[in-house]
Amino acid sequence: METAKKTYFVSDLHIFSSRSQEHRYLDEVGRKAAHAAAFVLGGDIFDFRWSTMASGEETVTRAVHWLHDLAAACPACRFHFVLGNHDYHEPFLERLDHLESRLDNFMWYPYYLRLGRSVFLHGDVADRKTTAQKLADRRSRGLNRKPRGLLANRLYDFAIEKKMHKPLVEFARRKQTVARRILAYLDDIGEGPSTGVANVYFGHTHLEISDFAYRGVLFHNGGAPINGLRFRVLEAKT
Repeated sequence: METAKKTYFVSDLHIFSSRSQEHRYLDEVGRKAAHAAAFVLGGDIFDFRWSTMASGEETVTRAVHWLHDLAAACPACRFHFVLGNHDYHEPFLERLDHLESRLDNFMWYPYYLRLGRSVFLHGDVADRKTTAQKLADRRSRGLNRKPRGLLANRLYDFAIEKKMHKPLVEFARRKQTVARRILAYLDDIGEGPSTGVANVYFGHTHLEISDFAYRGVLFHNGGAPINGLRFRVLEAKT
C-alpha cells in the first residue's frame, strides 16, 4: 500500500537578512518537498526590508530564482506561497504572476490559503485586531519601502546577538491573544471556526507553537531560525 504524501508548512526564513540562520534548514526544506504532496511557504520567506544584497533589484531576482529552482526541482509537489509583511514588496509581486505562469506546481496568495480544514496565513493579523481591509491597507503602505541602511542592520544584529529580542517576542506574543486576533480576522473573511476550520498554521510571531487549542481550533507556528529562538518545518494536516 502506497503511503500518502504529506503537506508541510514553513515560514519566516527571512532569506537575505543577516540575522537569519536559514542556511541551516534549506536542505531540509528541499528534502521534504521532494517527497511531499504540497508545501506551503507561509510568508517572510524573504526579507526585502532587511536585505543585505547590493540592491533591491538583486534581492528580487535572487528570490524569484530561489522559488523557481525549488519548484522545478520537485515537480510532484505543489508549492503554495503565501506572502508575509517582509516579502510584500511591489517589485517582487510584479514577478510572481510570471513565475506562476511558468510553473505548473507554483501558486501564490497575497493573504491566506485554505486547504481542507486548515488555514495557512502569515500571521501579521495578530499584531492587532485586524479586518481584511485593515490588513490590505497596512500591507499597501509597505509596498515600496526601501531596505534599511547599514547602521540600522548593525544595531539590529547587535540586539539579536545579545538576545534582547527574545523576552520581547515572548511577552508580546501571548498565545491566547494571538489566537483570538487570528480568529477575528478569519471570521471577517468568512473562514472562521463555523466553516469547519480545525487547524491554523501561521508565522510572523517567531514563537514556536504546537497544537494550542482555542475556540475548538488548533494553532501551529514553527518559530524562526534566528539566534535564541526555536524553529522547525511543520507537517500540516489538511
